[in-house]
Amino acid sequence: MKIWRSLSLLLVLIGGLIFGAGPALAITQLNVTTVDYQQCPAELNSGAVTSGGSSRPATCYLVVGTLNNPSNKTVYDVDIYGRVYDANGDSVMQNRTRLGEVEEVPPGDHPFEIRISVPASQPEPLQLKQFKASGFSATVRTQLLEEPAESRF
Repeated sequence: MKIWRSLSLLLVLIGGLIFGAGPALAITQLNVTTVDYQQCPAELNSGAVTSGGSSRPATCYLVVGTLNNPSNKTVYDVDIYGRVYDANGDSVMQNRTRLGEVEEVPPGDHPFEIRISVPASQPEPLQLKQFKASGFSATVRTQLLEEPAESRF
């Protein structure tokens, strides 16, 4: 019986999200400034880029910058988007602009750091363009997975 009740609640939540009756979460845009990159420290600098089942040598970089939360509330589950090109203007991450996530950003300026792997064959310097970020007024994953207290047994 408990399983059916949990399954029913899950289906209602999914249906609500699909048809727009889910929890209302405000999306907040954040400013991204002082974006730069640096090579990863030695302990992070191992890895490979895999595409189509093949493995290629990769170079590890840390994309660093500052997130500015202009609101007066903490923003959660902040996705950071941007385009990364090599010295020739070729995209280093085909069909991908979401580079990473920051769990929470309080009001004001806060540094961020995202690790990316770039095929070793793509020449430096990297060009970082069109960076932006957005997040939510509450944690998305927690709200969607937790049952309301009154419905728990």
